[in-house]
Amino acid sequence: MANTNDFIRVVLIEDDHTIRTAFSYLIDQSDKFRVVNAYPSAEAALKSIKADDPNIVLLDIELPGINGIEAIGKIKALVEQVYILMLTVYDDPKMVFEALSNGASGYLTKDTAPEKILEALKDVISGGGPMSAPIARMVVNSFQKNTDSPLTKRETEILEQISEGKTRSSIAKEMFIDLETVKSHLKNIYAKLSVHSRADALKKAKKNRYI
Repeated sequence: MANTNDFIRVVLIEDDHTIRTAFSYLIDQSDKFRVVNAYPSAEAALKSIKADDPNIVLLDIELPGINGIEAIGKIKALVEQVYILMLTVYDDPKMVFEALSNGASGYLTKDTAPEKILEALKDVISGGGPMSAPIARMVVNSFQKNTDSPLTKRETEILEQISEGKTRSSIAKEMFIDLETVKSHLKNIYAKLSVHSRADALKKAKKNRYI
């Protein structure tokens, strides 16, 4: 068998044994990549990943202990010039942008076809930013917000939080503002959009690409 140094080195961090084994097998069948180690948690990986010296890390988000998004910075602090590809079931916009903001080079969902995963590995090592099609659409849509929105930045933030199903109380807590302030912003949002309910506000805001 060829030495792993002859291949692009990949580390998998995935807590599901079956998935971890399947992706290891898939990658090891390629003529360009080899899995040099696979871990069930970020904590386990962080102990040895510097010695693994991977070129690419395939990283799950929902892990026991340190989650994948938190692990991105810790991995990059130990391994220079590593590309991190998120591989997860989550396509939540907040998680996607958090992962990319923290330094992930790409974001794939686990239902991505096997050949597409291998293509993504080739893409990222060439400097690309591979994403599953639904994730790419989400990112594109986020840059296509209507610049003529009547809503202020704060009103838009609150409406986006509402769209994620958060209550007025939780929004107040997260944004470090009073509950009454949230209510006041919502009243202004309804007035500007000429609606009388959350559902109608969200419907109109999404239709007009205000959020």
